[in-house]
Amino acid sequence: MPSDDDFRTIDGDVYVSPRYLARATAIGDPGLDPLRDLGWELHNDDLGNAYLNAPDRKVRLGYLPEGDDDGLWRINAYKDAFGPPIWGVCFNDSCPTEFVTAFTTALAEAYEQGPDSYLARPVSGNKDRDPFLAVAPLINRGWEIDRPRWGVFAIQSPDGLAGLEYTTGHLNPETELTTRDARWQLWAGTSISRPLWYATASTDTPVALLKVVTECISDPAPLPRWREDTYSYVEGMARFTPILPTRPPAPTPLDVHRAASRRPAALPTASIPRWSTTSRPALPGPRR
Repeated sequence: MPSDDDFRTIDGDVYVSPRYLARATAIGDPGLDPLRDLGWELHNDDLGNAYLNAPDRKVRLGYLPEGDDDGLWRINAYKDAFGPPIWGVCFNDSCPTEFVTAFTTALAEAYEQGPDSYLARPVSGNKDRDPFLAVAPLINRGWEIDRPRWGVFAIQSPDGLAGLEYTTGHLNPETELTTRDARWQLWAGTSISRPLWYATASTDTPVALLKVVTECISDPAPLPRWREDTYSYVEGMARFTPILPTRPPAPTPLDVHRAASRRPAALPTASIPRWSTTSRPALPGPRR
């Protein structure tokens, strides 16, 4: 849970757990900031969509609230700035923004390390690039392998309200970039066909970037949200814990002593008028 100091900046009135039922926040700035901090160029179109480009144009991000579908975040990487994408990732418009931020933070670090990092293709059996490394955080936190299906490896959260699917075999590269029929798919809700949110990643997406997302999704810490914006779509599924305002610390004996020393000195008892029933009434003042 956040410390007392964190309550001053929390945007919300409840904590939502499990966190994968928290849905998106109202603004996308946290997801853009890790790349903007590197000085990436930002453009906006007339509709309100935002586009971030790496200086060499080999990584591009689109934040598309007015896009053609529900793919709010689309991130592509290129070996050749004028060629087709090497890999692509999509987070839809309901995906918790913290998961996007985890990805863009890792992407910013990988971009600074160079193409060998942000274009590192998964390699089965490789100690640093094996696709299983992206699944390991889920298994380590109690997620279980789902009913086996031909050509699909699936794993679900203990409550069955979130899952990951990894499709084996050949996939169409263009389809992976433009539909949900991608190598990787993460989702939350009661059904993968109609999820609360989803995220996809194509075949050659670096495992290190995917791993930070699965770590973030399976983190047991809740996420802050506004209850009125959250309750309707997770009723009966998520748990809500009120975020209480910060309480001032209890005063110590030293605080009490210091406060007392700053008070004005009390007036002598003799200087305080003490009227009684036998006191002489005040004389009337002069008429005006």
